[in-house]
Amino acid sequence: MGEVEFDDVTFSYEEGKEVLSHVSFKVKPGENVALVGPTGAGKSTIVNLISRFYDVNSGAVKIDGKAVDEVTLHSLRSQMGIMLQDSFIFSGTIADNIRYGKLDATEEEIVNAAKTVCADPFISQMEEGYNTPVKERGSTLSQGQRQLISFARTLISDPKILVLDEATSSIDVQTEKALTQGIQAMLKGRTSFIIAHRLSTIRNCDRILYIDHGGIVEQGSHDELMALQGAYYHLYTSQKEAM
Repeated sequence: MGEVEFDDVTFSYEEGKEVLSHVSFKVKPGENVALVGPTGAGKSTIVNLISRFYDVNSGAVKIDGKAVDEVTLHSLRSQMGIMLQDSFIFSGTIADNIRYGKLDATEEEIVNAAKTVCADPFISQMEEGYNTPVKERGSTLSQGQRQLISFARTLISDPKILVLDEATSSIDVQTEKALTQGIQAMLKGRTSFIIAHRLSTIRNCDRILYIDHGGIVEQGSHDELMALQGAYYHLYTSQKEAM
């Protein structure tokens, strides 16, 4: 379960300006796919179409062989976990915020989810631990801490399809290294789409799609695309030189 297919998809936000043009690809259940390319190339558009925030102009987006516009939004989105750059924190305790992903989650499940995504160390150091109250938007937490709590919330919801859209961009490099293991645990057995400007975070993906000019310019593993010495190679090497 969790196969995603784009079948000759064309989409535009406004008439006459196509963002995606006749895009076709298939992602196997449990496959981790990274979407890379220039800003505005259509990476976020692809994941927005999967979760049906927009409808295609032509073609079809299918999950497990069924077009997404043939199922209810609730049914579709209950199977998905979406992590964005800005994580939302609700007023309540840290445990409440993680439990929002699964309302009947036990204390043990909450702690296990936090441990998996490397949030447990900083939560445990707080005076009240998981019962620490937080204000709406998490003003008492750092941006990285808010993101790690959101990771735990997403993980506990156990989605079939996971979307990480620049989800690690607000986490510092040191925290990100610790989180890599947690991300791999989140991805295991789930169909995943990862958008990341920091290319070091997507090296281990099963497949990388380079999106530009309304479609897929290149696709393959990190090693395959580096050997090709095309668009991905130039993007990756220029980023390494800039570090």
